[in-house]
Amino acid sequence: MTGSEEKRTLLIVSSLASFLVPYTVSSLNVALPAISGAFGLDAITLGWVTSVYMLTAAVCIVPFGKIADIYGRKRIFLVGNLLFVAGSLFAAVSWAGYALIAARIVQGLGGAMVFSTSIAIITAVFSPGERGRAIGIVTATVYAGLSLGPFLGGILTQHAGWPSIFLLNVPLGLAVITLTFLRVRGEWAEAGERAFDLPGSVLYGLMLIGCIYGLTLLPSFLGILWMGAGLLLLSVFLWWERRSSHPVLDPSLFSKNPVFLYSNLAALINYAVVFAVGFLLSLYLQFIRGMDPQTAGILLVAQPVVQTLVSPAAGHLSDSIDPRILATAGMGLSTAGLGILALLSPDTPILVIIGGLVILGLGYGLFSSPNTNAIMSSVSVRHLGVASGMVSTMRAIGQMVSLAIAMMVFSLVIGNVQISPDVYPQLQESVNLSFSVFFVLGLSGIWASFARGRTRTPT
Repeated sequence: MTGSEEKRTLLIVSSLASFLVPYTVSSLNVALPAISGAFGLDAITLGWVTSVYMLTAAVCIVPFGKIADIYGRKRIFLVGNLLFVAGSLFAAVSWAGYALIAARIVQGLGGAMVFSTSIAIITAVFSPGERGRAIGIVTATVYAGLSLGPFLGGILTQHAGWPSIFLLNVPLGLAVITLTFLRVRGEWAEAGERAFDLPGSVLYGLMLIGCIYGLTLLPSFLGILWMGAGLLLLSVFLWWERRSSHPVLDPSLFSKNPVFLYSNLAALINYAVVFAVGFLLSLYLQFIRGMDPQTAGILLVAQPVVQTLVSPAAGHLSDSIDPRILATAGMGLSTAGLGILALLSPDTPILVIIGGLVILGLGYGLFSSPNTNAIMSSVSVRHLGVASGMVSTMRAIGQMVSLAIAMMVFSLVIGNVQISPDVYPQLQESVNLSFSVFFVLGLSGIWASFARGRTRTPT
């Protein structure tokens, strides 16, 4: 039985670790021009500085979750934080673009270990009556990292150089490692087995690489080929997992557990319709409305601030109210916010834009914690690592799908040209069309969230 002091320590270290990873991702976007200037990187190579982390994390999260179920979640959590600190230090002293990309791969491995274990440990330690509140706090720190990242990254890059973004991770990460090592005595390994499905893990990784990389290349023919290869590997992966005695991702988690299936589907749709909002509005506000980057950034912060404030309360409510009700209401509000943004014009009042962002943030915050609580409460304790990994995998895939949809719309409407006043009408059309696609997807997310049925808590 875990004592109250150890629970508080676990909540602190999980929250801090869950802050560092998204903080690094979001703050790095502000530093990309400085990194490009320092190493002379072209746009494609610069894009890989960001993309290689997300791809590495997406591929590794579920296998690491399974390893954590077998060998111990605290052990994998510690190793993940060590790798993340090492990758951050490596990135800060990088001497060339390829070294920075290699450091981001190390960070991706560490981040995958952290996200595949942090929620799993919280779920194992906190009882159903207090679990939602704990998950809500951890989820709020993820949003805090995403929202504070650009602000802190801009200050650090301007006054101390881009390496300082990575150096900030070192003392904070060491604090997480020290607290976990000295104050957390328990270990959580529930699988009761020592077999790891290596062929299934390889197939899983190759399948994701094919699908995700293909998404980034759409609508080109090469992108279609990569997507086709990924879908083919998906069928091979499912065939293998059904016959494996120790599958890395048990297909019955989806086929026999509608709560797990539809909750993950709803999470994927939610991230796919929300993640690109900042990207689209940043272009709209700066190019079409003529705002400077600082003003646009201040306006855009309305959404993540609301998300951060709402998420803990929503998680706490999900301990007493069926998470399906809260998450479905949240998905509905997010879709309503997207509907408002789909009607943007060059003359839309600023208050209407802020209102749309507030509604979107309210819906996002109301959805995420209860939905995560539903996912984690729908599986047995021996599958907590895999379930935690799926939560983060849906986030990573949804984020890349969101950007891929926006870039595909831009490619079809604007084409491969530099944005100038001549193409502002096409830019406005692209923004409206992207938000319209997200609105329609949001409607399907409402259905997926409600179709999961009542959440159960298995023994």
